[in-house]
Amino acid sequence: MNAARRVRAILVEPAAEWMRIEKEPGAAAHLLIAYVALLALIPAVFGFIGACVVGAAVPGAGVVRAPLFSGFFGAIFGYVMTCATVLVLALVIDLLAPTFAARRDFESAFKLAAYAYTPVWLAGIFLLAPGLRFLGLTGFYGGYILWRGLPRLMKTPEDKSLVYAAVIVACALAFFVVAGAVQRAVFGPTPL
Repeated sequence: MNAARRVRAILVEPAAEWMRIEKEPGAAAHLLIAYVALLALIPAVFGFIGACVVGAAVPGAGVVRAPLFSGFFGAIFGYVMTCATVLVLALVIDLLAPTFAARRDFESAFKLAAYAYTPVWLAGIFLLAPGLRFLGLTGFYGGYILWRGLPRLMKTPEDKSLVYAAVIVACALAFFVVAGAVQRAVFGPTPL
Protein backbone atom coordinates (compact mmCIF):
# COMPACT_ATOMS: atom_id res chain seq x y z
CA MET A 1 0.00 0.00 0.00
CA ASN A 2 1.22 3.44 -0.90
CA ALA A 3 0.40 5.58 2.16
CA ALA A 4 0.70 8.91 0.32
CA ARG A 5 -1.70 7.78 -2.42
CA ARG A 6 -4.13 6.46 0.19
CA VAL A 7 -4.05 9.72 2.15
CA ARG A 8 -4.84 11.74 -0.94
CA ALA A 9 -7.59 9.38 -2.09
CA ILE A 10 -9.34 9.09 1.29
CA LEU A 11 -9.37 12.89 1.63
CA VAL A 12 -10.38 13.78 -1.91
CA GLU A 13 -12.71 10.94 -2.91
CA PRO A 14 -13.67 8.97 0.21
CA ALA A 15 -16.65 7.12 -1.32
CA ALA A 16 -14.57 5.70 -4.18
CA GLU A 17 -11.66 4.93 -1.86
CA TRP A 18 -13.88 3.02 0.58
CA MET A 19 -14.90 0.75 -2.33
CA ARG A 20 -11.23 -0.03 -2.97
CA ILE A 21 -10.49 -0.47 0.75
CA GLU A 22 -13.41 -2.86 1.12
CA LYS A 23 -11.82 -5.27 -1.35
CA GLU A 24 -8.37 -5.23 0.28
CA PRO A 25 -7.30 -7.85 2.81
CA GLY A 26 -7.76 -6.43 6.28
CA ALA A 27 -4.73 -7.46 8.31
CA ALA A 28 -4.86 -5.02 11.22
CA ALA A 29 -1.19 -5.58 12.10
CA HIS A 30 -0.08 -4.62 8.59
CA LEU A 31 -2.29 -1.54 8.55
CA LEU A 32 -1.01 -0.53 11.99
CA ILE A 33 2.61 -0.72 10.82
CA ALA A 34 2.28 0.58 7.27
CA TYR A 35 -0.22 3.39 7.84
CA VAL A 36 -1.12 4.20 11.43
CA ALA A 37 2.43 4.14 12.83
CA LEU A 38 3.62 6.34 9.97
CA LEU A 39 0.89 9.00 10.09
CA ALA A 40 0.75 9.11 13.89
CA LEU A 41 4.26 10.56 13.75
CA ILE A 42 2.93 13.81 12.28
CA PRO A 43 1.28 15.28 15.40
CA ALA A 44 3.99 13.84 17.66
CA VAL A 45 6.86 15.43 15.72
CA PHE A 46 5.16 18.74 14.93
CA GLY A 47 3.80 19.03 18.47
CA PHE A 48 7.28 18.47 19.89
CA ILE A 49 8.85 21.05 17.58
CA GLY A 50 6.07 23.55 18.24
CA ALA A 51 6.22 23.19 22.01
CA CYS A 52 9.99 22.84 22.54
CA VAL A 53 11.63 24.68 19.64
CA VAL A 54 9.14 27.28 18.39
CA GLY A 55 7.38 27.97 21.68
CA ALA A 56 4.65 30.49 22.28
CA ALA A 57 4.82 34.25 22.81
CA VAL A 58 3.39 35.06 26.23
CA PRO A 59 2.84 38.74 27.08
CA GLY A 60 5.19 39.81 29.85
CA ALA A 61 7.15 36.55 29.73
CA GLY A 62 8.50 36.48 26.17
CA VAL A 63 8.73 33.21 24.30
CA VAL A 64 7.85 30.23 26.47
CA ARG A 65 9.02 26.76 25.47
CA ALA A 66 8.36 23.36 27.01
CA PRO A 67 11.39 21.61 28.53
CA LEU A 68 12.99 19.19 26.06
CA PHE A 69 12.69 16.21 28.39
CA SER A 70 8.98 16.74 29.00
CA GLY A 71 8.35 17.57 25.37
CA PHE A 72 10.17 14.49 24.09
CA PHE A 73 8.51 12.02 26.41
CA GLY A 74 5.20 13.78 25.99
CA ALA A 75 5.52 13.33 22.22
CA ILE A 76 6.27 9.63 22.67
CA PHE A 77 3.30 9.27 25.01
CA GLY A 78 1.06 11.10 22.52
CA TYR A 79 2.29 8.88 19.69
CA VAL A 80 1.58 5.69 21.62
CA MET A 81 -1.82 6.97 22.74
CA THR A 82 -2.76 7.88 19.18
CA CYS A 83 -1.96 4.39 17.97
CA ALA A 84 -3.81 2.90 20.94
CA THR A 85 -6.81 5.14 20.28
CA VAL A 86 -7.16 3.73 16.78
CA LEU A 87 -7.18 0.21 18.20
CA VAL A 88 -9.70 1.08 20.94
CA LEU A 89 -11.85 2.95 18.44
CA ALA A 90 -11.87 -0.11 16.18
CA LEU A 91 -13.04 -2.20 19.14
CA VAL A 92 -15.82 0.31 19.84
CA ILE A 93 -16.90 0.32 16.18
CA ASP A 94 -16.98 -3.48 16.18
CA LEU A 95 -18.81 -3.80 19.52
CA LEU A 96 -21.44 -1.18 18.64
CA ALA A 97 -22.15 -2.65 15.21
CA PRO A 98 -25.20 -4.74 16.23
CA THR A 99 -26.73 -1.69 17.94
CA PHE A 100 -26.86 0.04 14.56
CA ALA A 101 -27.90 -3.04 12.55
CA ALA A 102 -24.37 -3.36 11.16
CA ARG A 103 -22.28 -6.51 10.97
CA ARG A 104 -19.45 -7.19 13.38
CA ASP A 105 -16.09 -7.42 11.64
CA PHE A 106 -13.00 -6.26 13.53
CA GLU A 107 -10.81 -6.00 10.42
CA SER A 108 -13.29 -3.68 8.72
CA ALA A 109 -13.71 -1.71 11.94
CA PHE A 110 -9.94 -1.28 12.17
CA LYS A 111 -9.80 -0.05 8.56
CA LEU A 112 -12.53 2.47 9.36
CA ALA A 113 -10.79 3.73 12.49
CA ALA A 114 -7.39 3.97 10.82
CA TYR A 115 -8.40 5.68 7.60
CA ALA A 116 -11.00 7.98 9.18
CA TYR A 117 -8.30 9.24 11.55
CA THR A 118 -6.22 10.50 8.59
CA PRO A 119 -7.39 14.17 8.77
CA VAL A 120 -6.70 14.22 12.51
CA TRP A 121 -3.09 13.19 11.95
CA LEU A 122 -2.63 15.65 9.11
CA ALA A 123 -4.08 18.43 11.25
CA GLY A 124 -1.16 17.71 13.58
CA ILE A 125 0.94 19.85 11.25
CA PHE A 126 -0.77 22.88 12.82
CA LEU A 127 0.83 22.06 16.18
CA LEU A 128 4.01 23.59 14.79
CA ALA A 129 2.84 27.15 15.34
CA PRO A 130 0.77 27.97 18.44
CA GLY A 131 -1.32 30.52 16.56
CA LEU A 132 -2.45 27.88 14.08
CA ARG A 133 -3.57 25.21 16.54
CA PHE A 134 -7.22 26.13 16.06
CA LEU A 135 -6.87 24.74 12.53
CA GLY A 136 -6.67 21.32 14.16
CA LEU A 137 -10.46 21.45 13.94
CA THR A 138 -10.04 20.40 10.31
CA GLY A 139 -9.53 16.93 11.77
CA PHE A 140 -13.31 16.71 12.18
CA TYR A 141 -13.42 15.93 8.46
CA GLY A 142 -12.58 12.42 9.66
CA GLY A 143 -16.17 12.16 10.94
CA TYR A 144 -17.42 12.66 7.39
CA ILE A 145 -14.97 10.10 6.07
CA LEU A 146 -16.09 7.65 8.74
CA TRP A 147 -19.76 8.27 7.92
CA ARG A 148 -19.08 7.55 4.24
CA GLY A 149 -17.27 4.30 5.09
CA LEU A 150 -19.73 2.77 7.57
CA PRO A 151 -22.26 1.51 4.98
CA ARG A 152 -19.49 0.09 2.83
CA LEU A 153 -17.31 -1.65 5.42
CA MET A 154 -19.68 -2.41 8.32
CA LYS A 155 -22.79 -2.79 6.12
CA THR A 156 -24.60 -0.21 8.23
CA PRO A 157 -28.02 0.79 6.88
CA GLU A 158 -27.91 4.30 5.44
CA ASP A 159 -30.52 5.61 7.88
CA LYS A 160 -28.39 4.54 10.88
CA SER A 161 -24.96 5.54 9.58
CA LEU A 162 -25.09 9.18 10.67
CA VAL A 163 -25.96 8.38 14.30
CA TYR A 164 -23.41 5.53 14.36
CA ALA A 165 -20.72 7.89 13.05
CA ALA A 166 -21.69 10.56 15.62
CA VAL A 167 -21.36 8.06 18.47
CA ILE A 168 -17.94 6.95 17.21
CA VAL A 169 -16.75 10.57 16.86
CA ALA A 170 -17.95 11.27 20.41
CA CYS A 171 -15.97 8.26 21.66
CA ALA A 172 -12.88 9.43 19.77
CA LEU A 173 -13.22 12.90 21.32
CA ALA A 174 -13.55 11.36 24.78
CA PHE A 175 -10.38 9.29 24.22
CA PHE A 176 -8.59 12.41 22.97
CA VAL A 177 -9.61 14.47 26.01
CA VAL A 178 -8.63 11.74 28.49
CA ALA A 179 -5.27 11.09 26.78
CA GLY A 180 -4.58 14.86 26.71
CA ALA A 181 -5.42 15.22 30.39
CA VAL A 182 -3.16 12.31 31.32
CA GLN A 183 -0.36 13.72 29.15
CA ARG A 184 -0.63 17.16 30.80
CA ALA A 185 -0.75 15.61 34.27
CA VAL A 186 2.34 13.49 33.68
CA PHE A 187 4.47 15.73 31.46
CA GLY A 188 3.17 19.19 32.30
CA PRO A 189 1.37 21.70 30.11
CA THR A 190 2.82 22.83 26.80
CA PRO A 191 2.74 26.45 25.70
CA LEU A 192 -0.34 27.41 23.74
